Amino acid sequence: MKYKVKCWECGKEIENNFLDACPSCNGTLTIEMDLSHLEGTSPQDLRTRPIGVWRYDHFLPIGSKPVTLQEGGTPLYDCERTADELNLRQLHVKFEGANPTGSFKDRGMTVGVSRALELGCKVVGCASTGNTSASLAAYAAKAGLKCVVLLPSGKVALGKLAQAMFFGAKVITVDGNFDDALRVVRELSRAGDLYMLNSVNPFRPEGQKTLAFEILDQLDFQLPDRIIYPVGNAANIWAAYKALKEWQSLGWIDELPMLTGVQAGGSAPLVNSFAHGQEDFRPVEDPETVATAIRIGNPASGRKALKAVYDTGGVMTAVSDREIIEAQFMLGRNEGVGVEPASAASIAGLKRLLDEGKISRREKVVCVCTGHVLKDPDTVMANCGQLIKTEATIEAVRKVIG
Repeated sequence: MKYKVKCWECGKEIENNFLDACPSCNGTLTIEMDLSHLEGTSPQDLRTRPIGVWRYDHFLPIGSKPVTLQEGGTPLYDCERTADELNLRQLHVKFEGANPTGSFKDRGMTVGVSRALELGCKVVGCASTGNTSASLAAYAAKAGLKCVVLLPSGKVALGKLAQAMFFGAKVITVDGNFDDALRVVRELSRAGDLYMLNSVNPFRPEGQKTLAFEILDQLDFQLPDRIIYPVGNAANIWAAYKALKEWQSLGWIDELPMLTGVQAGGSAPLVNSFAHGQEDFRPVEDPETVATAIRIGNPASGRKALKAVYDTGGVMTAVSDREIIEAQFMLGRNEGVGVEPASAASIAGLKRLLDEGKISRREKVVCVCTGHVLKDPDTVMANCGQLIKTEATIEAVRKVIG
């Protein structure tokens, strides 16, 4: 595939394969795909392959055989009961918990680890609030690479920590938050100790683009009015914008859905900026939320995310931890879909924005739910109430169930 790595800020073309920022302005990097070979085609032409990340290989900057665990192709649920409860015309949930390691991170990691092999790397690494570490560890194992992950001390859900360790990663907890861990990983990468696969690596968001492609594909290329994303490090909503712009450039779609971002109230630097119409943001120094996957105070793709929201006419909002947990249980008990707290932020944000009149109840909405409920079983159990104990007799059980 033909492509260029460029600075998103100043446009400088980047030749060094191991940079994570522009050497001229320190701006974030992005990939510009050459899509000229697709002129005169249609998205239906992609359907010769099974749905999944590599159905869209024409849009991915990997020319070799990919490292894959058959990621993507996740369900798009029509959530009629929840739509009725919210008095909303139509609601779909894109359930990324059905990916191989239980989160959307697998989409970016199949591309990122494939790129690491192309470059001849032997060690890959990342900073993580949990899902990235689990995904990288699995794909590194598949590729036969050594894996190092740095986690913020005491702030990673047990399910994610178990995965990273199970797949053989060297797991290190640092005394600090995610932003501290990311700083150290960037320093290790620049010193040549490892190939960094956080989303500041421009190849990661390329895989994450396929989430948006799949949504449109599963809706038979009928655009929803709005797509709502939980926002932590902010690469996912930016990747959606990039994906949609690529299809628009080919004439495959005429307009873009409104991209809407939801952050946790204790970790909402982009929401604060959006409220004032700003294009940049001020980091939150000590982010706190039960939704650990989006507990990020200095999102690496923050400016890109703001542009995605502004350019599509979307909005950003923040929700409380209580709203997140309530949304998590609403989705589980209405639809049988189990998502981790950060995932439920999109549902909580939808409810808040409907109540505030910022989303029309006549809209067709897709909420992205990024990870599986079993990623964070402790939070679920803490909010389910007590187990019911009784004698082992039919009479005792009948009395309990009423």
